[in-house]
Amino acid sequence: MVFAASLLVWHLFMTNIITQIYEIQTPSEAEAVIGLGVDHIGTVLVTSEKWKDAEIAATRRIVRELGARSSLIPLFSRPDLVYKVIDHYQPDIVHLCEHLTSDEHAANGCRALVDLQEGIRTRFSAVQIMRSIPIAPTGRERQVPTLDLAGLFEPVSDLFLTDTLLVASEPQPVTGFVGITGETCDWPMAAQLVRQSRIPVILAGGLSPENVYAGILAVGPAGSTAVPAQMPLRRMVSRCVFKKIYSGSADLWNRSAGPAGCWPDAGRSVKDSDPKGQALVCP
Repeated sequence: MVFAASLLVWHLFMTNIITQIYEIQTPSEAEAVIGLGVDHIGTVLVTSEKWKDAEIAATRRIVRELGARSSLIPLFSRPDLVYKVIDHYQPDIVHLCEHLTSDEHAANGCRALVDLQEGIRTRFSAVQIMRSIPIAPTGRERQVPTLDLAGLFEPVSDLFLTDTLLVASEPQPVTGFVGITGETCDWPMAAQLVRQSRIPVILAGGLSPENVYAGILAVGPAGSTAVPAQMPLRRMVSRCVFKKIYSGSADLWNRSAGPAGCWPDAGRSVKDSDPKGQALVCP
């Protein structure tokens, strides 16, 4: 009975995981990752001067045709331009990832960014807003006010995404924005964010084929995100698109992934590990 309940909880949890891949900038890339089972396809506008990009528009169209959801990151924050971008591309999700603890935003309590999100909600009610919430690298979680920032932005956000903020005066890879560090964020803090938040939280920050499974079990997020430039894409997707790998059958798990008599730990506490580093329950 306990085994059956654990397996059911695990199956429901894993089959609802959102998989999200970023920096997909062409229709062919989008078609490839959607074919692997990815749910959210993210594109990036890297400059405000050339924000109209025919290839990104075509990528958005193929995402819609193939039944996935499009997420768009503008690496600029001027409200009138962000509104033009949303109106032009009509994404399912607009993803905002400014460096919230920088002097520019911390000085006014991020008021301008909260106002921007309120403006998006007023003008584009069908578009969801994803907000990156910064988390320090492992062991440095107290150096970033993660939970306070989440509380500030939750009323004007539909989804959160965790991402790693470099601390100790280290420069961010993209000035003014968070992410693309290749470093793992502090998972216990990410788990606290999941527990505190009333909106879905997607895990990002240093995920790889080797750690994505453990990260999902440790944090309990609504989904996970990867950037293919940082890892072999097919391996990464094969580790996080669980609904395409496991049917929820204990027999399938025993044959394909874990030692006989073990199953994935629905309670998300590592009691034992197989050689792949996956969290298992072994009676």
